[in-house]
Amino acid sequence: MGRIAGVTAAETRQRLLHAAAEAFAERGYDGTRVADIAAAAGVSNGALYAHFGSKADLLVAALRAHGPRLLAELLTAEPDRSITDLLLIVGGRLPERREAAGYLIVEALVAARRDEELARPMRGYVGERADWLAGLVEAAQHAGEIESDLSPDALAHFCLLLAMGSALITPDLHAVDAGEWAKLLSRVVTALGAQEHKQ
Repeated sequence: MGRIAGVTAAETRQRLLHAAAEAFAERGYDGTRVADIAAAAGVSNGALYAHFGSKADLLVAALRAHGPRLLAELLTAEPDRSITDLLLIVGGRLPERREAAGYLIVEALVAARRDEELARPMRGYVGERADWLAGLVEAAQHAGEIESDLSPDALAHFCLLLAMGSALITPDLHAVDAGEWAKLLSRVVTALGAQEHKQ
């Protein structure tokens, strides 16, 4: 079993990323074999390694393809909406149950603590997410939505902690009332707001 007849390299890559996201989310990094992913995608191990250099590379690529994208999708769909409003929308959904791929980040972070081969690309992935969020914070500061003396990097780190922590504290472990959560988030965002927006 090599490359599937009539399937392009790009399609094969997408099949592998989808199979990897499902397998890693269900069985974890250590519990998933490359051969299982290749079989689920309908390709050989050799075909998998033609696209990804290692199991670690495959996990990080699956995260990039199937990880949380809600904020980016909202930014595309509603480009005129304020960044603080979009952060509130995304933050409001954090306590909700996720699809299996939404827990992929948990598996990646746990495995990266034990496996330096995975830790290296994970540092890059988390750094990219943090830089992207910091860029949004800077845009919100330029728009006068967020106090300019706050560190974009620190606020991005805070957002990452909330997002990744919410993947660990699932609703079946501890649920929170949606209205109470929204009220708390609104208070936090108001506290971050520029003085002219508070008056």
